[in-house]
Amino acid sequence: MNALQLAAEEAQNPLVPHLDELVIGLIAFVIVFGFLAKKLLPNINKVLEQRREAIEGGIEKAESAQIEAQSVLEQYKAQLAEARHEAARLRQEALEQGTALKEELRAEGQRQREEIVAAGHAQIEADRKAAAQALRQDIGKLATDLAGKLVGESLEDHARQSRTIDRFLDELEEKAEAAR
Repeated sequence: MNALQLAAEEAQNPLVPHLDELVIGLIAFVIVFGFLAKKLLPNINKVLEQRREAIEGGIEKAESAQIEAQSVLEQYKAQLAEARHEAARLRQEALEQGTALKEELRAEGQRQREEIVAAGHAQIEADRKAAAQALRQDIGKLATDLAGKLVGESLEDHARQSRTIDRFLDELEEKAEAAR
């Protein structure tokens, strides 16, 4: 019955291994664990450390790149503001130069207009004097002819005739000016 009891006990608890198998399994586990601890675990830790350093280095590089990009952005903004300021200054200078040029051209046009008007007045005055002189001569000739017809003699003495006519016309001009 011993064999039957033993078989019955084994049949009753299939989860409990034999002591031999348990010792062999434990020795194999210690050998595999020792191998893993000595060979594989340092390599795994080394790879994990390299990955951690690469990630931290990448983060540091990204932060430094972000700081550098921010610095470049600030420089760009400063240059852009300076360029806008320079453009505004150049635009203001061009406006001032345009205004000054416009005023200069307006003054030049005014000066030329005044010169033309003065030249026109001078020409009119010269024409008036020439017309007055021509009229004076014509009036003198007509007056002499009329006086000659009235007297019945020719009054052809030019010197005396000119003095008489000039005196007569001067008297007329004085009376006209006094009447004004």
